[in-house]
Amino acid sequence: MSWFEIFLTGVGLSMDAFAVSIGKGLSMKTFNKAAALTCGLWFGIFQALMPLAGFMLGFRFQGVIRSIDHWIAFVLLALIGGNMIREAFSEEDDAASDAVDVKTMFILAVATSIDALAVGVTYAFLNVRIAPAVCLIGVTTFVIATCGVAVGHLFGKKYEQRAEIFGGAILIAIGLKILLEHLFFGG
Repeated sequence: MSWFEIFLTGVGLSMDAFAVSIGKGLSMKTFNKAAALTCGLWFGIFQALMPLAGFMLGFRFQGVIRSIDHWIAFVLLALIGGNMIREAFSEEDDAASDAVDVKTMFILAVATSIDALAVGVTYAFLNVRIAPAVCLIGVTTFVIATCGVAVGHLFGKKYEQRAEIFGGAILIAIGLKILLEHLFFGG
């Protein structure tokens, strides 16, 4: 995988955190820079840690499933991306709060980064250099989530659905690319 593809994966993964950050910004009566940075840190750290954990799991079982790794990568990324798109059209309205306490942010950070665990598994199969990859994903998510709080405060719910659709489409496209490269070009 190229660095640009890893960056795009980071953008795709960060869309859940972006949507939650928009909700945080929506609930703020006045914009709070410290709260925006706190959201960015929580989401960025967890989006970096989860692929690392997934990579370790995937690396452990890499030899056993090497012959189907491209299918696993495709299915995981397509499921994650499809779920993000489905959630964008869901009628459920997530109640937003401006709280950035440890308990609230821990739960949100874990919930928005579960999909990154699966991406980490695919990175093990693709022999991605994990340390720089997770740093890039973490920094990308930090920036996007921090900006999400500001966007939420300024524009409201207008961009939340589009962000989830965009993120899901990116992950599906990367999964399809991995599959096609392996099937047709011996990737």
